[in-house]
Amino acid sequence: MHGPTPDQISDARAVTEDALIRTPVLALRSARWDAILPQAASVTVKLELFQQAGSFKSRGVYLGIRQLTPDQRAAGVVAASGGNHALAVSWAAQAAGVAARIAMPRTVDPLRIDGCRALGAEVSLHDDMPAAFAEMDRVVTDEGRAILHPFEGAHMTLGSAVCGAEYLDQAPQIDTLVVPVGGGGLISGVATAAKRRDPAIQVIGVEPVGADSMTRSLAAGHPVRLDRIDTIADSLSAPMAMPLSFAAARAHVDRIVHVTDDQMRTAMRHYMDVLRILAEPACAASLAAICGPLRDDLAGRHVGIIACGSNISLGRYQQILS
Repeated sequence: MHGPTPDQISDARAVTEDALIRTPVLALRSARWDAILPQAASVTVKLELFQQAGSFKSRGVYLGIRQLTPDQRAAGVVAASGGNHALAVSWAAQAAGVAARIAMPRTVDPLRIDGCRALGAEVSLHDDMPAAFAEMDRVVTDEGRAILHPFEGAHMTLGSAVCGAEYLDQAPQIDTLVVPVGGGGLISGVATAAKRRDPAIQVIGVEPVGADSMTRSLAAGHPVRLDRIDTIADSLSAPMAMPLSFAAARAHVDRIVHVTDDQMRTAMRHYMDVLRILAEPACAASLAAICGPLRDDLAGRHVGIIACGSNISLGRYQQILS
């Protein structure tokens, strides 16, 4: 089977136990939730937005930093990211005493740029994500830094598998997991952990309509690159799938559904109105799916969703909802 083994997941849980947060799981149980969730379903949400650096990304990045050689640690790390991964790399590098360089688009929410700098990372700003990735490649060539990729890497899948295994321990009744998909780093690990625990657990991915690289890759039978991205969910805006995460997703994910920007906006409002959570679009994607395209399909099921992270300023939040 693709993805980490149960022993690897168990070992990684032990390694990360002290540094990372066992994020809470909340049952969505009230009259207000009953009105919008699938009928007769029990729904829980794992609040990964309370993880170190504000997202699930810190799990895999922490493992990636740990596996650096002494020479790599001395040279430092580099990443290209416009979102949660940048903050996770900045946090993990600072904790390990490793220098971090982050290439980001200049249009990124200033909260994320300031957050990376506050954690000691050196940030460079570029016209767009392709330019940021080009800068990352230049830094590798010129400075010999190690790349910490946003989603492609055994350590990223393993970190997400730890998240999935932890969730199933906290909510063992779950028979369906609904997981956001950007590049595939989260769902590849969560799905692997779930299927190794119980092959009958259904794993459903959620992609924005305007950023469906995993759906197209699964249809083609190999990773593909998108020509255009069009979604408010910048944390789910990977322009391509890549071999490792694609293989695990193909092996373990049952299906993928799509949500529109307006459906994510509605879910953001639900999180604010009921839980007073300031959720970015990616954070709200799973909720958008179970209240939208999956609402009838999941009636009577024991559903687990993941609020994958939320690093968003109030200004950007209001701009999106307006």
